[in-house]
Amino acid sequence: MPTQEKSSTAKISYINNLKVLMTVLVVLHHAFITYGAPGSWYYIQKTTHIAALFPMTVFVATNQSFFMGFFFFLSALFIGSSFQKKGTSKFLMDRLKRLGIPLVFYSLVLSPILNYIVEHYGYGQHRSFLEYMSGYHHWIDFGVMWFVAALLIFNLVYLIVKNIPPFGFNLKIGFPSNKQLLIAGAILGLLSFLTRLIFPTGWTLSPLGFQLGYFPQYILLFIAGLIASKNDWLAQLNIRQGKNMARLIAPMVLIVLPALFIVYLVLKFPGSYFNGGWNFMAFFYCFWEQITGIIIMTTLLCISKFKWNTPSTFLSWLSANAYGVYIFHPLVLISLSLLIKNWGVDPVVKLIIVGPSAVALTFLLVSFIRKIPLVSSII
Repeated sequence: MPTQEKSSTAKISYINNLKVLMTVLVVLHHAFITYGAPGSWYYIQKTTHIAALFPMTVFVATNQSFFMGFFFFLSALFIGSSFQKKGTSKFLMDRLKRLGIPLVFYSLVLSPILNYIVEHYGYGQHRSFLEYMSGYHHWIDFGVMWFVAALLIFNLVYLIVKNIPPFGFNLKIGFPSNKQLLIAGAILGLLSFLTRLIFPTGWTLSPLGFQLGYFPQYILLFIAGLIASKNDWLAQLNIRQGKNMARLIAPMVLIVLPALFIVYLVLKFPGSYFNGGWNFMAFFYCFWEQITGIIIMTTLLCISKFKWNTPSTFLSWLSANAYGVYIFHPLVLISLSLLIKNWGVDPVVKLIIVGPSAVALTFLLVSFIRKIPLVSSII
Protein backbone atom coordinates (compact mmCIF):
# COMPACT_ATOMS: atom_id res chain seq x y z
CA MET A 1 0.00 0.00 0.00
CA PRO A 2 1.15 3.58 -0.59
CA THR A 3 1.68 4.21 3.10
CA GLN A 4 4.86 6.25 3.03
CA GLU A 5 7.61 7.87 1.06
CA LYS A 6 10.54 5.47 0.63
CA SER A 7 13.17 8.12 1.36
CA SER A 8 11.59 9.19 4.64
CA THR A 9 11.23 5.69 6.10
CA ALA A 10 14.46 4.02 5.08
CA LYS A 11 15.34 3.54 8.77
CA ILE A 12 11.88 2.52 9.96
CA SER A 13 11.77 -1.07 8.77
CA TYR A 14 8.97 -2.06 11.11
CA ILE A 15 6.53 0.29 9.36
CA ASN A 16 7.30 -1.40 6.05
CA ASN A 17 6.97 -4.79 7.72
CA LEU A 18 3.58 -3.86 9.16
CA LYS A 19 2.51 -2.79 5.69
CA VAL A 20 3.43 -6.25 4.40
CA LEU A 21 1.55 -7.95 7.25
CA MET A 22 -1.59 -5.91 6.59
CA THR A 23 -1.42 -6.71 2.87
CA VAL A 24 -1.14 -10.44 3.55
CA LEU A 25 -4.12 -10.21 5.91
CA VAL A 26 -6.16 -8.52 3.15
CA VAL A 27 -5.50 -11.44 0.78
CA LEU A 28 -6.28 -14.05 3.44
CA HIS A 29 -9.37 -12.09 4.54
CA HIS A 30 -10.83 -12.37 1.05
CA ALA A 31 -9.82 -16.02 0.82
CA PHE A 32 -11.71 -16.73 4.05
CA ILE A 33 -14.79 -14.94 2.68
CA THR A 34 -14.53 -17.01 -0.52
CA TYR A 35 -14.88 -20.22 1.45
CA GLY A 36 -17.36 -19.39 4.17
CA ALA A 37 -16.65 -16.37 6.35
CA PRO A 38 -19.24 -13.56 6.27
CA GLY A 39 -18.68 -10.79 3.76
CA SER A 40 -19.05 -10.02 0.07
CA TRP A 41 -16.64 -11.13 -2.65
CA TYR A 42 -16.59 -11.79 -6.38
CA TYR A 43 -16.83 -15.60 -6.13
CA ILE A 44 -18.01 -17.58 -3.12
CA GLN A 45 -18.05 -21.34 -2.43
CA LYS A 46 -18.99 -21.59 1.23
CA THR A 47 -18.41 -24.51 3.55
CA THR A 48 -21.40 -25.68 5.58
CA HIS A 49 -19.43 -27.00 8.56
CA ILE A 50 -20.19 -24.89 11.62
CA ALA A 51 -16.94 -26.08 13.25
CA ALA A 52 -15.08 -24.33 10.43
CA LEU A 53 -17.40 -21.37 9.99
CA PHE A 54 -16.96 -20.18 13.56
CA PRO A 55 -13.14 -19.75 13.55
CA MET A 56 -13.35 -18.33 10.02
CA THR A 57 -15.84 -15.75 11.27
CA VAL A 58 -13.62 -14.91 14.25
CA PHE A 59 -10.69 -14.39 11.86
CA VAL A 60 -12.47 -11.94 9.55
CA ALA A 61 -14.20 -10.12 12.43
CA THR A 62 -10.85 -9.62 14.16
CA ASN A 63 -9.25 -8.43 10.91
CA GLN A 64 -12.10 -6.04 10.28
CA SER A 65 -11.66 -4.51 13.70
CA PHE A 66 -8.28 -3.05 12.82
CA PHE A 67 -6.58 -3.79 9.50
CA MET A 68 -8.10 -1.19 7.18
CA GLY A 69 -8.15 1.47 9.86
CA PHE A 70 -4.49 0.70 10.50
CA PHE A 71 -3.76 1.22 6.80
CA PHE A 72 -5.28 4.72 7.02
CA PHE A 73 -3.19 5.49 10.12
CA LEU A 74 0.05 4.29 8.50
CA SER A 75 -0.76 6.18 5.32
CA ALA A 76 -1.31 9.45 7.19
CA LEU A 77 1.94 9.17 9.16
CA PHE A 78 4.05 10.42 6.26
CA ILE A 79 1.71 12.81 4.50
CA GLY A 80 2.92 15.87 6.40
CA SER A 81 6.61 15.25 5.67
CA SER A 82 5.83 14.48 2.03
CA PHE A 83 3.90 17.72 1.67
CA GLN A 84 6.67 19.74 3.30
CA LYS A 85 9.23 18.21 0.96
CA LYS A 86 7.25 18.51 -2.28
CA GLY A 87 4.92 21.46 -1.91
CA THR A 88 1.29 21.55 -2.96
CA SER A 89 1.59 21.03 -6.71
CA LYS A 90 4.12 18.22 -6.65
CA PHE A 91 2.38 16.53 -3.71
CA LEU A 92 -0.95 16.63 -5.54
CA MET A 93 0.53 15.26 -8.75
CA ASP A 94 2.23 12.47 -6.82
CA ARG A 95 -1.04 11.52 -5.12
CA LEU A 96 -2.89 11.52 -8.43
CA LYS A 97 -0.21 9.32 -9.96
CA ARG A 98 0.16 6.86 -7.09
CA LEU A 99 -3.53 6.67 -6.21
CA GLY A 100 -5.46 7.94 -9.23
CA ILE A 101 -3.81 5.89 -11.98
CA PRO A 102 -4.30 2.54 -10.15
CA LEU A 103 -7.93 3.51 -9.49
CA VAL A 104 -8.58 4.14 -13.18
CA PHE A 105 -6.71 0.96 -14.18
CA TYR A 106 -8.65 -1.20 -11.72
CA SER A 107 -12.02 0.25 -12.67
CA LEU A 108 -11.58 0.23 -16.45
CA VAL A 109 -9.38 -2.84 -16.93
CA LEU A 110 -9.28 -5.22 -13.98
CA SER A 111 -12.91 -4.97 -12.87
CA PRO A 112 -14.40 -5.98 -16.25
CA ILE A 113 -11.95 -8.90 -16.47
CA LEU A 114 -12.70 -10.08 -12.93
CA ASN A 115 -16.45 -9.86 -13.39
CA TYR A 116 -16.26 -11.68 -16.70
CA ILE A 117 -14.18 -14.63 -15.51
CA VAL A 118 -16.47 -15.08 -12.49
CA GLU A 119 -19.55 -15.01 -14.70
CA HIS A 120 -18.04 -17.27 -17.36
CA TYR A 121 -16.03 -19.78 -15.33
CA GLY A 122 -17.68 -19.49 -11.95
CA TYR A 123 -21.35 -19.40 -12.76
CA GLY A 124 -21.37 -20.88 -16.27
CA GLN A 125 -22.87 -17.96 -18.18
CA HIS A 126 -20.99 -18.73 -21.37
CA ARG A 127 -20.60 -15.83 -23.74
CA SER A 128 -17.59 -14.26 -25.33
CA PHE A 129 -15.74 -11.41 -23.67
CA LEU A 130 -16.77 -9.07 -26.49
CA GLU A 131 -20.43 -10.00 -25.99
CA TYR A 132 -20.06 -9.43 -22.27
CA MET A 133 -18.41 -6.04 -22.74
CA SER A 134 -21.05 -4.91 -25.25
CA GLY A 135 -23.54 -4.76 -22.38
CA TYR A 136 -21.12 -3.69 -19.65
CA HIS A 137 -22.14 -0.53 -17.80
CA HIS A 138 -20.16 -0.66 -14.53
CA TRP A 139 -17.28 1.57 -15.57
CA ILE A 140 -16.90 3.02 -12.08
CA ASP A 141 -16.23 -0.15 -10.10
CA PHE A 142 -13.41 0.24 -7.61
CA GLY A 143 -13.81 -3.12 -5.87
CA VAL A 144 -11.04 -3.55 -3.31
CA MET A 145 -9.67 -0.20 -4.44
CA TRP A 146 -12.32 1.59 -2.41
CA PHE A 147 -9.50 2.12 0.10
CA VAL A 148 -7.36 3.91 -2.47
CA ALA A 149 -10.35 6.05 -3.51
CA ALA A 150 -10.99 7.00 0.12
CA LEU A 151 -7.30 7.69 0.69
CA LEU A 152 -7.20 9.99 -2.33
CA ILE A 153 -10.24 11.89 -1.03
CA PHE A 154 -8.67 12.15 2.44
CA ASN A 155 -5.46 13.52 0.90
CA LEU A 156 -7.40 16.12 -1.07
CA VAL A 157 -9.33 17.17 2.04
CA TYR A 158 -6.01 17.44 3.89
CA LEU A 159 -4.72 19.85 1.25
CA ILE A 160 -7.85 21.98 1.56
CA VAL A 161 -8.07 22.22 5.36
CA LYS A 162 -4.44 21.97 6.50
CA ASN A 163 -3.99 25.75 6.65
CA ILE A 164 -7.33 26.44 8.33
CA PRO A 165 -6.51 26.99 12.05
CA PRO A 166 -9.18 24.72 13.58
CA PHE A 167 -8.18 21.90 11.22
CA GLY A 168 -4.41 22.34 11.07
CA PHE A 169 -3.66 18.98 12.76
CA ASN A 170 -1.19 20.89 14.95
CA LEU A 171 -2.41 19.64 18.32
CA LYS A 172 0.37 19.02 20.81
CA ILE A 173 -0.43 15.54 22.08
CA GLY A 174 1.94 12.89 23.35
CA PHE A 175 1.38 9.23 22.50
CA PRO A 176 -1.72 8.25 24.50
CA SER A 177 -1.57 5.93 27.50
CA ASN A 178 -3.30 2.57 27.28
CA LYS A 179 -6.15 3.90 29.41
CA GLN A 180 -6.64 6.83 27.03
CA LEU A 181 -6.48 4.49 24.04
CA LEU A 182 -9.14 2.20 25.50
CA ILE A 183 -11.37 5.22 26.15
CA ALA A 184 -10.80 6.29 22.54
CA GLY A 185 -11.83 2.80 21.45
CA ALA A 186 -15.04 3.08 23.48
CA ILE A 187 -15.80 6.48 21.93
CA LEU A 188 -15.19 4.99 18.49
CA GLY A 189 -17.54 2.15 19.40
CA LEU A 190 -20.30 4.62 20.25
CA LEU A 191 -19.70 6.62 17.06
CA SER A 192 -19.78 3.41 15.02
CA PHE A 193 -23.03 2.31 16.65
CA LEU A 194 -24.67 5.67 15.91
CA THR A 195 -23.37 5.69 12.34
CA ARG A 196 -24.67 2.18 11.71
CA LEU A 197 -28.16 3.24 12.72
CA ILE A 198 -28.18 5.04 9.36
CA PHE A 199 -25.54 3.11 7.40
CA PRO A 200 -25.47 -0.53 8.55
CA THR A 201 -22.45 -2.59 7.58
CA GLY A 202 -23.06 -4.16 4.21
CA TRP A 203 -24.68 -0.97 2.90
CA THR A 204 -22.39 0.44 0.24
CA LEU A 205 -22.18 3.94 -1.18
CA SER A 206 -22.25 3.44 -4.94
CA PRO A 207 -20.26 3.73 -7.08
CA LEU A 208 -17.36 4.36 -4.67
CA GLY A 209 -17.83 1.13 -2.75
CA PHE A 210 -17.60 2.81 0.66
CA GLN A 211 -19.20 0.98 3.59
CA LEU A 212 -19.88 4.08 5.63
CA GLY A 213 -20.59 2.05 8.76
CA TYR A 214 -16.82 1.56 9.12
CA PHE A 215 -15.80 5.11 8.27
CA PRO A 216 -15.78 6.65 11.77
CA GLN A 217 -12.73 4.50 12.49
CA TYR A 218 -11.11 5.22 9.12
CA ILE A 219 -11.52 8.99 9.39
CA LEU A 220 -10.38 9.27 12.99
CA LEU A 221 -7.38 7.01 12.46
CA PHE A 222 -6.33 9.01 9.41
CA ILE A 223 -6.50 12.17 11.53
CA ALA A 224 -4.64 10.34 14.32
CA GLY A 225 -1.89 9.52 11.83
CA LEU A 226 -1.52 13.20 10.94
CA ILE A 227 -1.37 14.16 14.62
CA ALA A 228 1.06 11.33 15.33
CA SER A 229 3.39 12.65 12.65
CA LYS A 230 3.30 16.19 14.07
CA ASN A 231 4.02 14.93 17.59
CA ASP A 232 6.54 12.22 16.67
CA TRP A 233 4.57 9.40 18.25
CA LEU A 234 6.80 6.75 16.70
CA ALA A 235 9.69 7.96 18.84
CA GLN A 236 7.52 7.65 21.95
CA LEU A 237 6.49 4.03 21.48
CA ASN A 238 7.58 1.68 24.25
CA ILE A 239 7.47 -2.08 24.35
CA ARG A 240 5.93 -2.30 27.83
CA GLN A 241 2.83 -0.49 26.63
CA GLY A 242 2.58 -2.87 23.70
CA LYS A 243 3.00 -5.95 25.89
CA ASN A 244 0.31 -4.73 28.29
CA MET A 245 -2.08 -4.26 25.38
CA ALA A 246 -1.12 -7.65 23.93
CA ARG A 247 -2.40 -9.35 27.08
CA LEU A 248 -5.89 -8.10 26.25
CA ILE A 249 -6.04 -9.56 22.73
CA ALA A 250 -6.75 -13.18 23.65
CA PRO A 251 -9.58 -12.37 26.09
CA MET A 252 -11.21 -10.00 23.59
CA VAL A 253 -10.92 -12.39 20.63
CA LEU A 254 -11.26 -15.78 22.31
CA ILE A 255 -13.67 -14.98 25.15
CA VAL A 256 -15.67 -11.78 24.58
CA LEU A 257 -16.37 -12.31 20.85
CA PRO A 258 -17.43 -15.98 21.24
CA ALA A 259 -19.62 -14.93 24.17
CA LEU A 260 -21.39 -12.44 21.87
CA PHE A 261 -21.92 -15.20 19.31
CA ILE A 262 -23.28 -17.56 21.97
CA VAL A 263 -25.77 -14.93 23.12
CA TYR A 264 -26.72 -14.40 19.46
CA LEU A 265 -27.33 -18.13 18.96
CA VAL A 266 -29.14 -18.73 22.26
CA LEU A 267 -31.48 -15.77 21.88
CA LYS A 268 -31.90 -16.47 18.15
CA PHE A 269 -31.30 -12.91 17.07
CA PRO A 270 -31.41 -12.18 13.32
CA GLY A 271 -27.96 -12.12 11.72
CA SER A 272 -28.64 -8.56 10.60
CA TYR A 273 -28.37 -7.44 14.23
CA PHE A 274 -24.58 -7.41 13.90
CA ASN A 275 -24.84 -4.92 11.04
CA GLY A 276 -26.47 -2.13 13.02
CA GLY A 277 -29.71 -0.88 14.52
CA TRP A 278 -31.23 -0.26 17.93
CA ASN A 279 -30.42 -3.64 19.42
CA PHE A 280 -28.21 -5.27 22.01
CA MET A 281 -25.95 -7.10 19.54
CA ALA A 282 -25.18 -4.08 17.38
CA PHE A 283 -24.34 -1.97 20.43
CA PHE A 284 -21.95 -4.39 22.10
CA TYR A 285 -20.44 -5.61 18.85
CA CYS A 286 -19.44 -2.03 17.91
CA PHE A 287 -17.73 -1.60 21.26
CA TRP A 288 -15.97 -4.96 20.96
CA GLU A 289 -14.86 -4.17 17.41
CA GLN A 290 -13.40 -0.73 18.06
CA ILE A 291 -11.78 -1.47 21.41
CA THR A 292 -10.26 -4.67 20.02
CA GLY A 293 -9.01 -2.78 16.98
CA ILE A 294 -7.26 -0.15 19.13
CA ILE A 295 -5.69 -2.88 21.27
CA ILE A 296 -4.31 -4.77 18.27
CA MET A 297 -3.01 -1.66 16.49
CA THR A 298 -1.24 -0.42 19.62
CA THR A 299 0.27 -3.85 20.21
CA LEU A 300 1.55 -4.10 16.65
CA LEU A 301 3.03 -0.60 16.64
CA CYS A 302 4.79 -0.86 20.00
CA ILE A 303 6.11 -4.40 19.76
CA SER A 304 7.12 -4.33 16.09
CA LYS A 305 9.31 -1.26 16.69
CA PHE A 306 11.48 -3.26 19.09
CA LYS A 307 11.07 -6.81 17.80
CA TRP A 308 10.58 -6.45 14.04
CA ASN A 309 12.74 -3.51 13.02
CA THR A 310 15.67 -5.37 11.49
CA PRO A 311 15.87 -4.79 7.74
CA SER A 312 16.23 -7.76 5.41
CA THR A 313 16.44 -8.18 1.66
CA PHE A 314 13.38 -10.43 1.60
CA LEU A 315 11.18 -8.12 3.67
CA SER A 316 12.30 -5.15 1.58
CA TRP A 317 11.26 -7.08 -1.53
CA LEU A 318 7.88 -7.86 0.02
CA SER A 319 7.39 -4.23 1.02
CA ALA A 320 8.25 -2.94 -2.46
CA ASN A 321 5.57 -5.20 -3.96
CA ALA A 322 2.88 -4.85 -1.28
CA TYR A 323 0.88 -2.08 -2.95
CA GLY A 324 0.76 -4.03 -6.19
CA VAL A 325 -0.37 -7.12 -4.30
CA TYR A 326 -3.29 -5.17 -2.90
CA ILE A 327 -4.29 -4.19 -6.45
CA PHE A 328 -3.80 -7.54 -8.18
CA HIS A 329 -4.69 -10.07 -5.49
CA PRO A 330 -8.34 -10.38 -6.61
CA LEU A 331 -7.17 -11.61 -10.03
CA VAL A 332 -4.94 -14.31 -8.53
CA LEU A 333 -7.32 -15.32 -5.73
CA ILE A 334 -10.33 -15.60 -8.02
CA SER A 335 -8.36 -17.50 -10.66
CA LEU A 336 -7.11 -20.03 -8.12
CA SER A 337 -10.54 -20.54 -6.57
CA LEU A 338 -12.12 -21.05 -10.01
CA LEU A 339 -9.32 -23.41 -11.06
CA ILE A 340 -10.23 -25.86 -8.29
CA LYS A 341 -13.93 -25.09 -7.95
CA ASN A 342 -14.94 -28.58 -9.14
CA TRP A 343 -12.50 -30.39 -6.87
CA GLY A 344 -14.66 -32.63 -4.68
CA VAL A 345 -13.35 -31.66 -1.26
CA ASP A 346 -14.77 -29.42 1.42
CA PRO A 347 -14.17 -25.69 0.83
CA VAL A 348 -12.11 -25.58 4.02
CA VAL A 349 -9.48 -27.76 2.35
CA LYS A 350 -9.49 -25.40 -0.62
CA LEU A 351 -9.00 -22.45 1.73
CA ILE A 352 -5.91 -24.06 3.24
CA ILE A 353 -4.43 -24.37 -0.25
CA VAL A 354 -5.74 -21.26 -1.97
CA GLY A 355 -5.06 -18.74 0.81
CA PRO A 356 -1.28 -19.13 1.11
CA SER A 357 -0.93 -19.82 -2.62
CA ALA A 358 -2.73 -16.58 -3.49
CA VAL A 359 -0.39 -14.63 -1.22
CA ALA A 360 2.78 -16.14 -2.67
CA LEU A 361 1.71 -16.07 -6.33
CA THR A 362 0.46 -12.48 -6.17
CA PHE A 363 3.77 -11.26 -4.76
CA LEU A 364 5.57 -13.10 -7.58
CA LEU A 365 3.19 -11.75 -10.22
CA VAL A 366 3.57 -8.17 -9.01
CA SER A 367 7.35 -8.45 -8.90
CA PHE A 368 7.26 -9.17 -12.65
CA ILE A 369 4.64 -6.51 -13.39
CA ARG A 370 6.78 -3.89 -11.68
CA LYS A 371 9.58 -4.59 -14.15
CA ILE A 372 7.44 -2.97 -16.85
CA PRO A 373 8.79 0.54 -17.56
CA LEU A 374 7.21 3.26 -15.38
CA VAL A 375 5.06 0.79 -13.42
CA SER A 376 7.38 0.68 -10.41
CA SER A 377 7.12 4.47 -10.08
CA ILE A 378 3.36 4.08 -9.62
CA ILE A 379 3.01 0.90 -7.59
